[in-house]
Amino acid sequence: MTVAPPAAHTSDRPVPAFRGRIGRDARSGHYAVPGRYRLHLSTACPDGLRIAVAHSLLGRATVCPVTFLPAVPDSADGGHSALRPLYEASAHRYTGPAVAPVLSDDWSGRIVSTHAQDIMRDLARRFATGGPSLYPCGAESEIEAVERMCAQGIEQPAQRAGSADGGPADREAALDTLLDSLGALERWLAGRTYVLRDDVTAADVELWVALVQLDTVHRNHLDASAVQRIADHPALWAYARRLTAHPAFGAHLDLGGIERRHHARCHGLEAAGAAVQILDWAAHAAR
Repeated sequence: MTVAPPAAHTSDRPVPAFRGRIGRDARSGHYAVPGRYRLHLSTACPDGLRIAVAHSLLGRATVCPVTFLPAVPDSADGGHSALRPLYEASAHRYTGPAVAPVLSDDWSGRIVSTHAQDIMRDLARRFATGGPSLYPCGAESEIEAVERMCAQGIEQPAQRAGSADGGPADREAALDTLLDSLGALERWLAGRTYVLRDDVTAADVELWVALVQLDTVHRNHLDASAVQRIADHPALWAYARRLTAHPAFGAHLDLGGIERRHHARCHGLEAAGAAVQILDWAAHAAR
């Protein structure tokens, strides 16, 4: 994809506490053995949803089982109490929140990684059990460009456009950035089934989750006219509908959980856009 992302902004994604990798052989320490590793995910969380979709597309259920976590963390610090033993076993006197996603090593009882994009890449590359090539040869830089566009061109400006802390000019500038990104994607997707190749890749997982968040979370803090402008990208939202109908995508779409997680975390004011749903996600997921 040749569309350049906007200038970088600081991401609101938490810095991963652990960033180990699954290697190619025993010399790497963490090497690929079916049944050795386990995922701990909440699909109400964008990163958890990304990994869950990739995991299903790749058919990794037997080689790397998943423990699904509640939509809303149950600890006062925003973490999951079920993950606390893993965190404490992995870092001496760990005091931060025990957040998901987590890739753990059942052999050692410790955490390998909490970095979503690394986890997705290792699931795709280190277990040869078939499935689509989510990171096809020669596409890495294009996939990274889509990841940046989703973070810097959709997620961050959507948050700023609906923020009660910024002034009108700041919110309008953020909305313009968001609409520019959506317009570029609209033009790119015209006549295409997927973002980069003739089959699904990690870029599609990334973009689909960004669109889910845009319509189910960020829309709640935008005015109705802004939501209508966002919805006025027919190729982009038709693409989102197609992917939602795919079992690996739609089966993990926990709309109620996303709503509960959003209300538990967000203290912003609801705007008129909350009443203007762009897609009927549940209906498309059921097809």
